[in-house]
Amino acid sequence: MNLNEQIIFFMNQPLVLTVLFGWTIFWKGRALWESAQQKHLTWFIILLVVNTMGLLEIAYIFYFNRWDMGSSKLLVFLEKKFKPSKKT
Repeated sequence: MNLNEQIIFFMNQPLVLTVLFGWTIFWKGRALWESAQQKHLTWFIILLVVNTMGLLEIAYIFYFNRWDMGSSKLLVFLEKKFKPSKKT
């Protein structure tokens, strides 16, 4: 059985699809709830539109929502992190 046949086999199993669907709905719902509570409209829209099987949602819940998006703390961090160093 090659990889394509294995993927088709597993995707035709109702239990596998049910588990994947439940996993995705749980994480998406929780991430949307938290982004709405914190008034992160941009994150809410991204999480609503993009489907990553829960990965982006988990990243938002445990990491990204901790940043204060209203102030520029995130932008300052990103500038420091990715700003090219000056060579003398």
